[in-house]
Amino acid sequence: MSTKLSRRGLLQLTGLAGLGAAVGTTAAGCASSAPEGAATWAMWSSSPAERKVWEDFSQYVEKQLGVESVPTLTPSSGYPTKLDLQLVSGTASLVTAINGQLLQTYAARGAHRPLDDLIAADPDFELDDFYPAIRKINSFNGKTYGIGFDVAPTVLYYNKTLLAKQGITPPSATEPMSWATFRDLTIELTRPGEQYGFSCAPAIDDLVSWIYCAGGNVMNDDITRSTLGDPEAMEAIQFVVDLFVKDKVTPPITNLVTESSLSNFMDGNVVFMQNGPWQVVNVRKAEFDWDIVPFPAGANGSTPRVSGSGFAIPAAVRGDDLELAWRLLKTLTSTGALDIYAKAGRNNPARLSAGTAFKPPPDNLGIVQQILAGKLAGGHPFDVTSNWNQVKQLLSQDLPRTFLGQVTVADVIGGLTPRLDVLMQQHQDTVRQATARKG
Repeated sequence: MSTKLSRRGLLQLTGLAGLGAAVGTTAAGCASSAPEGAATWAMWSSSPAERKVWEDFSQYVEKQLGVESVPTLTPSSGYPTKLDLQLVSGTASLVTAINGQLLQTYAARGAHRPLDDLIAADPDFELDDFYPAIRKINSFNGKTYGIGFDVAPTVLYYNKTLLAKQGITPPSATEPMSWATFRDLTIELTRPGEQYGFSCAPAIDDLVSWIYCAGGNVMNDDITRSTLGDPEAMEAIQFVVDLFVKDKVTPPITNLVTESSLSNFMDGNVVFMQNGPWQVVNVRKAEFDWDIVPFPAGANGSTPRVSGSGFAIPAAVRGDDLELAWRLLKTLTSTGALDIYAKAGRNNPARLSAGTAFKPPPDNLGIVQQILAGKLAGGHPFDVTSNWNQVKQLLSQDLPRTFLGQVTVADVIGGLTPRLDVLMQQHQDTVRQATARKG
């Protein structure tokens, strides 16, 4: 029921090494041992709260489809490796969840099938009910490969309790702060060793929001070269690095690999945290008052990264299995299912018709849908390549050192650019090969 790829092919596909160790499953069952005719699907799950959501999804699937639902749940850190192994062995589920950062990777290698023919043949399926951003994230080479279950812009969390103690009025929920205002405020609110103004991850996933807000990107529109060396991107990277190194408004970094903006914020001594609405369910456990506001606006406005995930169908699913897989995928991304997801506070659902189920707290949670709908500030779908894991691995080698002040931004980007350009050309080769297969 899945595409059988070679071991070497999967290493090229994902950019992962060491696929030899199997990853354990926390599921009630697995695709390879599922009863005939069962609706099998795979998802990441790393906490009891997440597992409860997917258990509720499973019950919903059985009620809607009238067949046994068999989810395979794997801790998020091991999910890509587990999925790769299942694709190799032919034991992948009828439907698999895919993080938007990796969808192009799987689609480009033919691991999952395009869904356009199924969508066109189904008059009951309304693609227009999904936010434009998640539709872009789930597309590759002009084709739709996934149907979204969540989508959200990066926002700014803030500790209302700390602001109240300082007598500072909370930032506006409708007018994004400028970068200058944000920087001045974080400096004012920092008390080294006691309290800090800001926390974010010292990695490209968080940097891209600032880059987008400055009008830059990691790559050009044609994805033929890296644009991290362009003035807009350089300005954004330097701004964030200065917050760490020059202004010292962030908690001291003890380990670049394990640094967690969420942990810093939950400690209660950080005023602002950059993160997504997917952390709302965790921040609700905080022992202080908090809320969210739009991301600070740069030269290009408040247009931070928009991320999302979806469900896809492995390429080798055919015949009766394909008919069940499509029904299953539609059920997993239906308004009823996504209402379950949203009510649990997991993240903003990908469907417009399910958005009202993602309810406060925090008080300003409604800005998430307003941003996605273009009614407030804005957002930029996370632009990635078909070899995004390799791009991230390269950027993680030297770029984090700038946050420690060990090397200049100019020197790092200058050294990375030629190697990034090679990866962009490899992406182009992959796209050409995918186009040739399609032809």
